[in-house]
Amino acid sequence: MKNSRRSFVFLSIGVGASLALTRVALADATRVSEADPKAQALGYKEVAANVDKAKFPTYVAGQTCANCSLFQGKASDAWGGCMVFGTQQVAATGWCSSYSNM
Repeated sequence: MKNSRRSFVFLSIGVGASLALTRVALADATRVSEADPKAQALGYKEVAANVDKAKFPTYVAGQTCANCSLFQGKASDAWGGCMVFGTQQVAATGWCSSYSNM
C-alpha cells in the first residue's frame, strides 16, 4: 500500500509541474507586431477599425480576429494563436486580409 501511495504522490507532483511549465510557456508566446513584414503584407492591425479600407476593400466592419475561423483562442481571450502567424499571438480585436469566417 505504501508504494501505491508514494507512486501516486510522485506522479501527481510530476503532472502538476508539467502543467505549470506549459502554462508559463503559453504565457510567454510572442505577439505579432504591426511592424512585422508578414503582418504588414497582410494588413494586420491590432484594432480592426484602423484597417486601411482603401488598401483592403475586403474588410467589413465587425470582422475581428476573435470571430475569424483561423483564430485559435477563445472569444473571451484578449490574445490568441492564429494559423497564419504560427506560434505568434494576434489581438482578438485585430484583423488581417486572411480573415475567414468559414
